Amino acid sequence: MNIRLLVVSKTDIPFVQEGIDLYLKRLKHYVNFEIEVIAALKDQKGASADEIKEREAALILKRIEGADRVILLDEHGREYSSVGFAQLVQKQMNAGTRNLVFVVGGAFGFAPSVYAAAHDRLSLSQMTFNHQMVRLFFAEQLYRAFTILRHEPYHNE
Repeated sequence: MNIRLLVVSKTDIPFVQEGIDLYLKRLKHYVNFEIEVIAALKDQKGASADEIKEREAALILKRIEGADRVILLDEHGREYSSVGFAQLVQKQMNAGTRNLVFVVGGAFGFAPSVYAAAHDRLSLSQMTFNHQMVRLFFAEQLYRAFTILRHEPYHNE
């Protein structure tokens, strides 16, 4: 299975990128995982939140293929424990999912067209996080999920 984290705009906080790089390196032992960055929109000045979401939606939807299983990282999504998230990943592997795509939207969230293209929504927390931090938290939780599935000692319960 291939797992991709599709994100809007680059990570420009050095310590966040260092953390992401650490988990990218660790994840190579378990799964083909990549982070795909959609460049931040230019000329947003004067645009409404809905206009920005629609423009971002067009860029997101271009990168999603029909066979992809798409899960949005969304504040209104379903919350899982780390073990529950590991079970979600295992379920997708058991189902024969070839490409599992998690999507982090821009600052204003997702346009209706992106919600319509998604199969599910996942919330990392009821708290609101900086979009760059979400990438690090997600990469760590994905790594944790694979260590749980392999019964390795990283996760303590």
